[in-house]
Amino acid sequence: MLEIYLTDQHGALQQQSEITNGCWVNLVAPTEQEINELANKVQIPLDFLKDPLDEEERSRIEKDDDNILIIVNIPLMSMDEKGFPIYDTIPLGMIVAKNCFITVCLKDNPIFHLFKQNKVKQFYTNKKTRFSLQILYLMATTYLKYLKQISKKTDSIEKELHQSMKNKELFSLLNLEKSLVYFTTSLKSNNIVLQKMLKFNYLKMYEDDQELLEDVIIENQQAIEMAETHTSILSGMMDAFASVISNNVNIVMKFLTSITIIMSLPTMVASFYGMNVSIPFQDYPYSFFVAIIISFILSSITAVIFWKKRFF
Repeated sequence: MLEIYLTDQHGALQQQSEITNGCWVNLVAPTEQEINELANKVQIPLDFLKDPLDEEERSRIEKDDDNILIIVNIPLMSMDEKGFPIYDTIPLGMIVAKNCFITVCLKDNPIFHLFKQNKVKQFYTNKKTRFSLQILYLMATTYLKYLKQISKKTDSIEKELHQSMKNKELFSLLNLEKSLVYFTTSLKSNNIVLQKMLKFNYLKMYEDDQELLEDVIIENQQAIEMAETHTSILSGMMDAFASVISNNVNIVMKFLTSITIIMSLPTMVASFYGMNVSIPFQDYPYSFFVAIIISFILSSITAVIFWKKRFF
């Protein structure tokens, strides 16, 4: 899919049918034909458009004549078949060309929706340096938002695990731990790109742009620290709650065993009184009640002993 946008003098974003000077070209899962046509029209290397479409592409920044390619990993959230959130990262390519600004991504993402809905202040498609920094800033804040969601989800699963005897919650924690590993790896590689942008003059920056880039680096660093902290916490929780689940099963088994022993005593007494041999009180008119009383006394004594030993 290829979309072309342009902001007017008031900052309102409008969709265009043709590529014009200062426009924003958004490519989402483009076809081979769209890639070739855009590369010919804008006169940029074909690799600049194809590299961000590789899911394993590393974050980097490079320059070819007047064209600059910035590849970063952005966060993405989806739902599995059971409605559980899955967090992952995918590459996003930003190309600062001579006459336009190009974004390339395999999937649509909520960051671009904010621009399309005119929710980003001081956004102009012709200000390519600031546009790229605004995307990077929203990317860092999105990481922080998803990390907070992971933290809340972890707390929710933790409450369920206290009484759980199943592995479902552990698998949920495992998925969150994998997401945090993806986030940490992507954030660290993004940080390298941001540091290069700060040290080297890849993009022409004014003072406001420089401050915005520094804010992006701070937000990104905060996301790295938060992801590492949550990873450490989750790793410890996985080990602890694996033991908790095993302990919960043992408690239930101990309780059921105790009940089985208590219930077996009346059965044993009844079996003795059901034998075809001479037994005490067999001719006594209230022998049935004697058996009941003996069963009750034995079961009660056993129950008290088990209760004092905290078997249940």
